[in-house]
Amino acid sequence: MKTRFLLLSVLVMFALGTEAQNYGNVGGKSSGDRVITTAVPFLMIGPDARAGGLGDGGVATSPDANSMHWNSAKYAFIKNPSGFSISYTPWLRNLVNDINLAYVSFYHRLDDRQTVAATLRYFSLGEIQFTDVMGNPIGTYKPNEFAVDAAYARKLSDNLALSVAGRFIYSNLTAGFSPQGTESSSGLSVAADIGLYWQKDVNWFPRNNAQFAWGVLISNIGSKISYSKTNIQKDFIPTNLRFGSRLTVDMDAYNKISFDIDVNKLLVPTPPIYATDSLGNPIINPDGTYKILKGMNPNVAPIKGMVESWYDAPGGFKEEMQEFNFSIGAEYWYNNLLALRAGYFYENRHKGDRQYITLGVGLRYNVFGLDFSYLIPTVSQQNPLEKTLRFSLLFNFGNNTPGNRF
Repeated sequence: MKTRFLLLSVLVMFALGTEAQNYGNVGGKSSGDRVITTAVPFLMIGPDARAGGLGDGGVATSPDANSMHWNSAKYAFIKNPSGFSISYTPWLRNLVNDINLAYVSFYHRLDDRQTVAATLRYFSLGEIQFTDVMGNPIGTYKPNEFAVDAAYARKLSDNLALSVAGRFIYSNLTAGFSPQGTESSSGLSVAADIGLYWQKDVNWFPRNNAQFAWGVLISNIGSKISYSKTNIQKDFIPTNLRFGSRLTVDMDAYNKISFDIDVNKLLVPTPPIYATDSLGNPIINPDGTYKILKGMNPNVAPIKGMVESWYDAPGGFKEEMQEFNFSIGAEYWYNNLLALRAGYFYENRHKGDRQYITLGVGLRYNVFGLDFSYLIPTVSQQNPLEKTLRFSLLFNFGNNTPGNRF
């Protein structure tokens, strides 16, 4: 319980825009560690076990019911007329046992060129017991966040598809709890995704059929979110650019293998370095803001923040390159029934230092599918998904001949 309360306190202080959060890079020198943080980070958690086994990548993997998070344009190429999926991801399982992410997705193909889809993402932080200044219990609360999505995908040609998606975001971390005397409220935001997906059979190998695909997605383009009724501080949601490619090779009639890569970059401002006086205190501008020594003002509108995110890092081009993270994965299928997966995720040590290997397995039979994944960190920093088994259930309906399975 104590661990969970401390976790919630950190989330609440971040949500309300505390000085420590907003001005964390104060001083004439920088450690080089400028992790980009946003509100509602649960939107960036990979929700399904298939992608979880591929290094948390999926912008150009073959379409399935969970394509909304990775690239909703893939729905235009999905083979079955309709289907849905249920996924469950325990979070911080090494510390507590009731923090988790649940994900439900549904798609329906309108015709050979159009598909619609919807998803619900729900993140629960378990049960928190609040106390007064004397330590006496004053009630319990279950903080939670959720997002509801709807998407439309359409083929622009036999090989290319475009999608647009809308998202409503709700985040209630505080239940009116007011740390440091700041009155809090639930956070609300709306956002949109724009995706492109291209796939084509290629004859790159004389004896083997193959397919090449690429995808691009800009997700969570939307309004800032605030957790204060006074709206003193608003925070960016995790607007993200994802792009990558896939190559699938049919080794024979029963065996095929795919290789894919994803590249990600958050399109939100990089924290600047703030100036200090000779005593080490921050220098305050006449308007009450901190004086920036290096970098750019992060308190800008979302679209301007997206543009400036390409050149606002205090460390220049080198630091901008550090803000890209990478996922690579491989997926082997036997007779469209059994899948084995492996992947690797890399993030620069100055930008979060998430580095891990993933393993996964998938089973398919008729309309039913089941995926599992497991994460193994490769650095000393702990990962919220360490020693955690994630799973997804999939159900596809319609023409379920072998060529149309999943």
